[in-house]
Amino acid sequence: MLTEGNRVKFSDLEFAQLGDGAVGYIREIDSDRAGILLGGAATMASGSRLFCLYNADGTPVSISHSREAALASAGQQELTAMTVH
Repeated sequence: MLTEGNRVKFSDLEFAQLGDGAVGYIREIDSDRAGILLGGAATMASGSRLFCLYNADGTPVSISHSREAALASAGQQELTAMTVH
């Protein structure tokens, strides 16, 4: 773990191990990224904003239409969710 000013930076491995599998993060994504993650299994309007829940190691868990739905998904998956900007 490194510090940069008043920020803490984790390595990829440290971040993946954060919370021992109980921590995830939510990131806003666009419809193009969602299409890639879903392998073309769903269609949506171009330019749609969606919210993806990821495990701390970066593995996508779910894609939702709102931040609130992504937080609910985190609860169902027993993950403590952090929001990434």
